[in-house]
Amino acid sequence: MDNSPLQKARYAYTPKVPKILSRDVRKIGAKLGGETAAPSDQAELKDLFPKTYGMPSLEFVPGENPAAGERRAVGVILSGGPAAGGHNVIAGLFDGLKAGNRDSRLIGFLGGPSGILDDQSIEITAEIVERHRNTGGFDMIGSGRTKLGTEEQFKKAAAVCRKHGIGALVIIGGDDSNTNAAILAEYFRQTGEPVTVVGVPKTIDGDLKNEQIATSFGFDTATKTYAELIGNVERDANSSKKYWHFIKLMGRSASHIALECALLTRPNVAIISEEVERDQATLNQIAGDIAEVVAARAERGENFGVALIPEGLVEFIPEIKRLIAELNTLLAAHSAAFAGLAGPEEQRAWVAKSLTTESAKAFASLPATIQRQLLMDRDPHGNVQVSRIETEKLLSEMAEAKLAELEKAGRYNGKFSTLHHFFGYEGRCAFPSNFDADYCYALGCTAFLLIASGRSGYMSAIAHLDRPAGEWVPGGVPITMMMNLERRHGEMKPVIRKALVDLAGKPFAAFAASRKEWAVSTSYLFPGAIQYFGPAEVCDQPTMTLKLEHS
Repeated sequence: MDNSPLQKARYAYTPKVPKILSRDVRKIGAKLGGETAAPSDQAELKDLFPKTYGMPSLEFVPGENPAAGERRAVGVILSGGPAAGGHNVIAGLFDGLKAGNRDSRLIGFLGGPSGILDDQSIEITAEIVERHRNTGGFDMIGSGRTKLGTEEQFKKAAAVCRKHGIGALVIIGGDDSNTNAAILAEYFRQTGEPVTVVGVPKTIDGDLKNEQIATSFGFDTATKTYAELIGNVERDANSSKKYWHFIKLMGRSASHIALECALLTRPNVAIISEEVERDQATLNQIAGDIAEVVAARAERGENFGVALIPEGLVEFIPEIKRLIAELNTLLAAHSAAFAGLAGPEEQRAWVAKSLTTESAKAFASLPATIQRQLLMDRDPHGNVQVSRIETEKLLSEMAEAKLAELEKAGRYNGKFSTLHHFFGYEGRCAFPSNFDADYCYALGCTAFLLIASGRSGYMSAIAHLDRPAGEWVPGGVPITMMMNLERRHGEMKPVIRKALVDLAGKPFAAFAASRKEWAVSTSYLFPGAIQYFGPAEVCDQPTMTLKLEHS
């Protein structure tokens, strides 16, 4: 297979690691903290996880751990959407495993969690690892979104582990995947299955973080990739001076990506979904605010601009959230009647009559294209597929209507030409930044140390990520201490709490302090492409979010 010059250079990159990880793995011990507790629902979670709740957090320090030298077989699963650095987690796990005992084996389950259920796997060899070091994607073994949540699935997983002599399983995934890892760890403990389960925090959305997990891997690379593209668009906008670019960014459940990209590029408009929900802002108000920015810039002769919009914005707008909930219920209850209607016009009329007055008004305010998306794009459970709603087009159309009103009132006399973009998949499989390459390798090495210490139900964790890599502190955190109970499919379920943008936090405060200036003046920053070679201040910087949170 031919390789690009960058591929060859990245294969040769040696990740920087915390000082402790440069030691012989048999000379690294665990320093235990006190008992841990979940942020809420402690009694209920203790009942659900009697074997793994309340375990101590830990960090790795110089010490003796002869068990690290034992011969063992470890399974690894990539779960959910790709995030840059996943291959380095596997590389770090592989290197730790082989450093302990060269005869140890790493088994990769193919296609995500379904791989262990269907017993589809390969042995990951040094040759395979060398072809994937410091590269993006999950193509080494593939990924999938199958849930590991039922006793039948757990029994299948246990049987496959016994068949291959696997004594530990590493699940690399987001909040749901790590929740499943915790449930599986508890099941194995209760049934006496001798399999240690360890999780690794992955998601580009940045919503798997808390006091113990500073950031999930992939977020750094994804936001740097999107910021490069946004900066390019800003430069183009400032060059041609005739387009408003509306850019939708990944991040359904939280706006961390939009906020980080705003801090990196200084767009004229950046909407933060959590602020919209806090202020109970309507769609009409959001469109009006955008129109005011467009008009203010037009007064300065600048009929161009850039607006950033989070993918999941509509679910944070109160009246649209209510509308979607009503539509889900309505179309599920009357699916046959709805399917029998003749064409979009009849469907829209039927829905408008069937909704409550408030939701019918919200539905009528939407452009016809968005109405069709709300009615036609359903997931297998009958719910609206929010990520497919072209929010960027919705807001530009509504802003255009607001500008027409301003023009009639004599408050706007400019030109409004729009272009639309969705930056999503472009960021998931990029070559990992040096930060993500280093971070993921350290997470993989740490996952092995957790296995060698027999710490089941833990998530691999690295502290002090705002510092140079040599000063990072590897350790482990019980997954149960990140959980709460939430209603899922009508039942209360244990889940890792998603981290939303903290509107009282330093990153949002830095954005809020400058956005009025960025709105009117052209203050664009151009981060450029991710740099892999050169001074640390160019190549090894963490995200602005991480630096501000720990400043």
